[in-house]
Amino acid sequence: MDTYKIIEVKESVFADNDREAARLRQELKQSGTFLLNLMSSPGSGKTTTLLRTIETLKDELRMGVMEADIDSDVDARKIAEAGVKSIQLHTGGMCHLDAGMTEQGLREIGTDGLDLVVLENVGNLVCPAEFDTGAVKNAMILSVPEGHDKPLKYPLIFTVCDALLINKTDVLPYFDFDMDKVVEYAHRRNPKLEIFPVSAKTGEGMDAWCDWLRRQVKGWQS
Repeated sequence: MDTYKIIEVKESVFADNDREAARLRQELKQSGTFLLNLMSSPGSGKTTTLLRTIETLKDELRMGVMEADIDSDVDARKIAEAGVKSIQLHTGGMCHLDAGMTEQGLREIGTDGLDLVVLENVGNLVCPAEFDTGAVKNAMILSVPEGHDKPLKYPLIFTVCDALLINKTDVLPYFDFDMDKVVEYAHRRNPKLEIFPVSAKTGEGMDAWCDWLRRQVKGWQS
């Protein structure tokens, strides 16, 4: 009878990526650069939220943004016009970034002199949550039109994130969205998750989010 090996490829890939991510985090710690991995569905308002965040923090934190998309450079151009360092990462059809791809982006943007780098991950609630990018913290955006049941349907991303922004609160009167329920469901997945109801369009709630991010950066650098 022939003998053969069974190789758990997915487990091996994740284990290799986790080691690379841990090494990358250590290098970021040594350089004093805080890397935030920002995830969400397409259309949730990631770029608009980033622009509001940049507007609030760019005079006190030296910032850079890595925009990840399957194609185009639309978002990177918008960020650059806001006055911070920006590069576009094309994933070649992949629906996520891993630690190796993130490290390549960091080399291109250059972390010297940057306090905060935001990785705007590919728009997706599934694949990006599976891979450790080497970020210091993970954050996600859930918009009101997406519905309050998403923590029940996509548990992993809520589990791995440190902060949840519930965006587009300005349209709450027009949608059947239960804020109490989404908080309950999200905390069921992750009791430590910090939740920030915001409207990137109007600026409502953005100060609390920026205060949280400011504290994280300063804590990382201390």
